Amino acid sequence: MGKVYIVGTCDTKGAELSYAREVVLSAGTEAVLVDVGTLREGTGADVQARDVAAFHPEGAAAVLGQTDRGAAVSAMAKALTAFLKSRNDIGAVLGLGGTGNTALVTEAMRTLPIGLPKLMVSTVASGNVAPYVGPNDLTMMYSVVDIAGLNAISRKVIGNAANAAAGMARNPIPVSSDDRPGIGMTMFGVTTSCVTQLREMLGKTHEIYVFHATGVGGQSMEKLADSGLLQGVIDVTTTEVPDLLIGGVFPATEDRFGAIIRTGLPYIGSVGAVDMVNFGARDTVPAPFRDRRLHVHNAQVTLMRTTPEENRRIGAFIVERLNQMQGPVRFLLPLQGVSAIDAAGQPFHDPEADEALFSAIRGGWREAPNRRLVEIDAHVNSPEFATALVAGFHEIHA
Repeated sequence: MGKVYIVGTCDTKGAELSYAREVVLSAGTEAVLVDVGTLREGTGADVQARDVAAFHPEGAAAVLGQTDRGAAVSAMAKALTAFLKSRNDIGAVLGLGGTGNTALVTEAMRTLPIGLPKLMVSTVASGNVAPYVGPNDLTMMYSVVDIAGLNAISRKVIGNAANAAAGMARNPIPVSSDDRPGIGMTMFGVTTSCVTQLREMLGKTHEIYVFHATGVGGQSMEKLADSGLLQGVIDVTTTEVPDLLIGGVFPATEDRFGAIIRTGLPYIGSVGAVDMVNFGARDTVPAPFRDRRLHVHNAQVTLMRTTPEENRRIGAFIVERLNQMQGPVRFLLPLQGVSAIDAAGQPFHDPEADEALFSAIRGGWREAPNRRLVEIDAHVNSPEFATALVAGFHEIHA
């Protein structure tokens, strides 16, 4: 059974944090109170702020020597991240705080593996929590009243959170003997047929995790890869890259493909749905793009066809990252079209734009024993292409 790490600023929230520790201990779970205050030295912590600050890459002075509070909080977040990664006895992490401590603690929480309980009691938890949570299993609990003294409301909220964290730490979910090797797959509506075929061919032997390629979907898949919860990736749909480079509403981050580079996980990839940039409803398309080739996918999604020049940029971005992968890689190009609406006779059919994409990837590809570029004279949603993806998957998993 791991310990509950309770994290907050003891210089301003000492009573509340100590109360959370008492509740955890009363529940029969060990607790470690970690101070991340940057204003002055707090009291009552099991791990002092100066000890956490020492984990900053540039030392404690980079955290506690700051005169700007914002800079100090950012530096402490880096230090806390390194501190938590150094521990091997964490059963759950419980944070308490307002805007500053929420940003600080959740930055560190987001680096922890999927499956490790993370609970943040916060004054901002009733609003847009996406920047704090990201693609992680991080739970936000609204504090209702500010975390500024113990009272009848804050005791209940903090006590419930502490009991929840203690319960999660005491009752970790065991690995099931029925669990099959997990494969991450990316999918969009216009590549659904391909992924459906892959699921049919691999679903009896593998657990298939499908991620909707809407920006956070790709991040979630890579978070699972970083957490060691995938045995391979079939990244059919890399449409988040065009949105990143051109300005769509479902963008990847600059770290797209980063988890594969870091882990060396077996990787099968392709260019599904990179013929498009995603926007919202038709009237939300930015003015510079309103005269482009547009396709209304539904009332809330409008697609814009990528041009040859944009496809060269997309291809260059992808291949630069593929060249950094040290694990086994097979990257497949579907020469007859990259999405359901890029096939012959469909609204985004544009062989010139597709060839610009393929040429950029071919031209930037660096040969290596672990990586192979495969061209398939078929459409991304064809049975031939799905079969080739599965063959590549089995080849690198042999």
